[in-house]
Amino acid sequence: MPSKSSARLAALTVAAVCSAASAVALTSPAHADSVRIHDIQGSTRISPYAGQKVTDVAGIVTGVRTYGSSRGFWIQDPNPDDNPATSEGIFVFTSSTPKATVGDSVTVTGTVSEYVPGGASSGNQSVTEITKPTITTVSTGNAVPAPTVIDAKSVPVRYTPAGDTAASGSINGLALQPSTYALDYYESLEGMNVQVADARVVTATDPYSELWVTVKPHEHRTQRGGTLYGSYDAQNTGRLQIQSLGATADFPKANVGDTLTGATAGPLDFNQFGGYTLVASSLGTLKSGGLQRETTQKQSRGELAVATYNVENLDPSDKTFDAHAAAIVNNLQSPDIVSLEEIQDNNGATDDGTVAADATVNKLIDAIVAAGGPKYDWRSINPVNDQDGGEPGGNIRQVLLFNPERVSFVDRAGGDSTTAVGVTKVHGRAQLTASPGRIDPANEAWKSSRKPLAGEFVFRGRTVFVIANHLNSKGGDQGLTSQYQPPTRSSETQRHAQATLVNAFVKSILDVQKNADVIALGDMNDFEFSDTAKILEGDGELWSAIKSLPKSERYTYDYQGNQQVLDQILISPSIRRSCKFEYDSVHVNSEFNDQISDHDPQVLRFRP
Repeated sequence: MPSKSSARLAALTVAAVCSAASAVALTSPAHADSVRIHDIQGSTRISPYAGQKVTDVAGIVTGVRTYGSSRGFWIQDPNPDDNPATSEGIFVFTSSTPKATVGDSVTVTGTVSEYVPGGASSGNQSVTEITKPTITTVSTGNAVPAPTVIDAKSVPVRYTPAGDTAASGSINGLALQPSTYALDYYESLEGMNVQVADARVVTATDPYSELWVTVKPHEHRTQRGGTLYGSYDAQNTGRLQIQSLGATADFPKANVGDTLTGATAGPLDFNQFGGYTLVASSLGTLKSGGLQRETTQKQSRGELAVATYNVENLDPSDKTFDAHAAAIVNNLQSPDIVSLEEIQDNNGATDDGTVAADATVNKLIDAIVAAGGPKYDWRSINPVNDQDGGEPGGNIRQVLLFNPERVSFVDRAGGDSTTAVGVTKVHGRAQLTASPGRIDPANEAWKSSRKPLAGEFVFRGRTVFVIANHLNSKGGDQGLTSQYQPPTRSSETQRHAQATLVNAFVKSILDVQKNADVIALGDMNDFEFSDTAKILEGDGELWSAIKSLPKSERYTYDYQGNQQVLDQILISPSIRRSCKFEYDSVHVNSEFNDQISDHDPQVLRFRP
């Protein structure tokens, strides 16, 4: 995945589409025939009044947003209709800091707009708003309409209807069925004052003062308190993002498994970073679940421990080297081989042609030694400048760390950034033509993406082939709350092509030596049940070893309330069938608000 931080910071620079200053009028009386909020919201996702001017829309102010590019306030009609599909709340976009106060009874004249967070190309649903408003304050200090309680009983089991094929798969024009589909239920409450109670945290607080809870505590629960994303057909309907209308300094620093006890209440919004969001005017009290970082088992003398760890754009200016070193030494128990993903060049995001990463890697190695770990050696291949994607100027690449006291690297000249590594047969056994080497780096499948790094190791006289990967990210895919259902996963096209090449390379090794020990590992940017994983596995050339774990333990990443697999270690038949192996997803990052990477490292132990 692209860095959450970089993706969010880029998006925050985009101003809201609608931009107008509000005007306040205190004397204009409401018209008797004025339209009501539920009329504007209608019974589909698109307002029947979209693009039209409405006059004297009445409501009580339930929340005020004074920050960001979407400033304004929410109003709610205290006298609802009897149609559960029509929301009684709506957002009034003022652009500048609004003068409204919670409890004001107001009427609003303005234009109804359907604002799409992230822009139309994102595929997101729209938010029905009143823009360019003239606001009349009728009275102050009124009681706010009681919040609608969102809980396990109110949210349907089914996630979403299928999109209308005549509208390119969009659900926008479909009549809302809030008692049947979760997304329809949330849409029927758009802009209204809602409440969750005693909600368990399923994604930790991020740097933007957001977290995710579930209102369905038993829905696909993982052992450590999260919610598992186990298939495309098993959506987690109870997930809900929480933000706050208060000061960011007061927002709770929560980990997965913590609980917001009591009531958390406020308007229900929709944004591009996760969809339906409770923007809290009052937050529950944080109760710790006591979650602790995991430590894996130390490999025995005869076991080879191989790990993968995405260190999230590590460069020499970062302050996380000691923490990463401690994780490798203490939590991962100093694996014999570590595939590192997202190692940046020696000056990070400075785009000046620098591609070498020796300063980055050696700083990490020194920190590992200082933490009591081994003096690792390393191998990598510098990319061509600005050709491997990631943060511009960063030149991320995979690096193979190895403990020379336990394992040796077979150096074979010829590997560089543009030369394809091959496989030859020597004395009846497979051998790389270059070690380290890159797999078919000129292939179009690797355009603006990391090329796999292949290396040949020897452990106790046995050759082990290791292929370090960082496949194409999911950037550009439509979100789970997209207006298009099912959402389009456009990034899969390139990732499938990449997986095909990796599988073909592994097959070329096994064609020469059927019993070769081959490991393909790294940030695969896709799930263990995905077509990407199936292509990597092929006809049995590889098998994703995380599937040896119970389903509730299969996750390496936590995104928008869904614990999921992105990092994988795939093994050849000789490892899977002919020897005992142990797999561990070591949860040290993804569940914590003070994470040093958004990925959890993975460890495989086996006897070659």
